[in-house]
Amino acid sequence: MIISVVKTITDKISPVLGLGLCSWSRYRILFTLKPIKMNEQALQKMRQMKFFGMVRAFRASMENGNMDKVTNDEMVSILIDSEWDDRNNRRIARQLRNARFRYKANVEQLHFDIDRNLDKNQLMRLAECAFIQRKENLLITGSTGIGKSYLASAIGNQACTLGYKVLYANATKLFSRLKMAKADGSYIREIAKIERQDLLIIDDFGLQPMDGYGRSVLLEIIEDRHGNRSTIITSQLPVAQWYEVIGEQTVADAILDRIVHDAHRIELLGESLRKSQKNKITEDVETI
Repeated sequence: MIISVVKTITDKISPVLGLGLCSWSRYRILFTLKPIKMNEQALQKMRQMKFFGMVRAFRASMENGNMDKVTNDEMVSILIDSEWDDRNNRRIARQLRNARFRYKANVEQLHFDIDRNLDKNQLMRLAECAFIQRKENLLITGSTGIGKSYLASAIGNQACTLGYKVLYANATKLFSRLKMAKADGSYIREIAKIERQDLLIIDDFGLQPMDGYGRSVLLEIIEDRHGNRSTIITSQLPVAQWYEVIGEQTVADAILDRIVHDAHRIELLGESLRKSQKNKITEDVETI
């Protein structure tokens, strides 16, 4: 845009000034190089301010010649949109890394054609993550290999995309890590980190009975999050059997009363998908 304006001006004033072709060419080169230098300086300043989205958009516009085709207002809008998209994508990528999901799952990859009592309408509503905004919980139960962890990870992935902070943790490893944190003095920091998460996913709860320390830790986590944050818990056991897993009746009542009363439930049925997939592969091989 700037270069075309300079070209027009120089074409008009060169006869008036009486400059020859060679003399005026040198002036035109100087006029042309100045905006290029200004553009490079602008790019350098954008990098220093970490406006990486703007850098890419501005450089692309320079290379494809769009700067001569858009107005100043349009160019500003292009730069701002590019920077916003870049920061949003980097934020999502960072939150996905911090979540530490077991599976790289998303809602679009879920299978609803398999008969396992998975209601598509319910799941699509949960994928909107309004339950997180309402500080509600989700309990997913079903036999091993039925897809509980994958389903929880898919909802967690969607929550990250929508801007929520999520943390995934295997129940056994979580309690072991917090027990070690108690010993090395980092327990308060770990608990505070869990408390800050908009959504906490506790996977494979109830694989083994809880000891006194596990009960007290779980009660503290649930107490901190009750009415303030959302939690997803997956388990092979029906919710009615969680009392036996927790062990002490009084503590179990305190924990489950805070988890269950406002919770959405998904109760998956059927045999293991891993087993079904293995049988299908075997049948395909026998057919061949």
